[in-house]
Amino acid sequence: MLADAIRSETYRLSKNRTALFWSVLFIPIISVVLGVIAIIVAKAHEADLAGKLPPELLQRAPLNLAESLVKSAADFANPIVLLFILIGAATIYAGDYRWETWRLISARNTRPNLLTGKVVVVIGLTVLATLAGLLADIITHLVQALILSRSLSFSMDGAAFTDFVQLTLLSWARIIQFTMLALLAATVTRSLLAALFVPLVISVAQFFLPQMLMQMGVSPEGWVAPLLSPGLAADLLKALIHGGMEAAGLPPQAALKAVTGLALWIVGPFVAAVAYFNRQDLSKE
Repeated sequence: MLADAIRSETYRLSKNRTALFWSVLFIPIISVVLGVIAIIVAKAHEADLAGKLPPELLQRAPLNLAESLVKSAADFANPIVLLFILIGAATIYAGDYRWETWRLISARNTRPNLLTGKVVVVIGLTVLATLAGLLADIITHLVQALILSRSLSFSMDGAAFTDFVQLTLLSWARIIQFTMLALLAATVTRSLLAALFVPLVISVAQFFLPQMLMQMGVSPEGWVAPLLSPGLAADLLKALIHGGMEAAGLPPQAALKAVTGLALWIVGPFVAAVAYFNRQDLSKE
């Protein structure tokens, strides 16, 4: 049963404190520490930095937590967060190869259910990391309000709430797409190191791909670039969500191209991993 696979993977992850720390807690803790240090330094040198600090900071304008949450949702799927969530995802996907436990559990459930259970747990890990990141952002702003004597506000209209939900879902989709590469790499190579490094190598190549395509005469406004680069597809969707001039300059059918490209890199590796896993000999694991 799929529920049994999800429950067992969740239990195993809950006992892996190292993976949970690096994937969920490390980045929020570091962001709070660095944020507090920056606030203290700014306060100590407020007079010297008077001409360099933003005007709203000098005027003691209220801090709008809602605006901060929307910005955090937009920036959550950044390369550093992707890297550290990958640690937990690779551990989940390649753990049974590393610990040689596949042969012990594969007889108790179907293979597609076993892989799907791992994917669902990685999605849950992503949600936890998101909540931890948002909490860290709120803590940082509370400290900023306390040290810099600024008031707090929370003003979120319907449009801002819609942006927050859409940007959060987009960040989750980008993270899941990135970790799908780890699933496929772990299944094909049976290696934890491959599950860690293959997504990084592919993502770096995809980052430079649009520029390479332009040099080859392929227009960035066509279908090729979004289909081959999920990072570009995510950026197109983010621009559409922000709207305004940023969205006005996008190529025709940008939404369709971006959604298709991102979905292709989520579904494709998962289907390939399941198909390969169904034919794989697990006698040595």
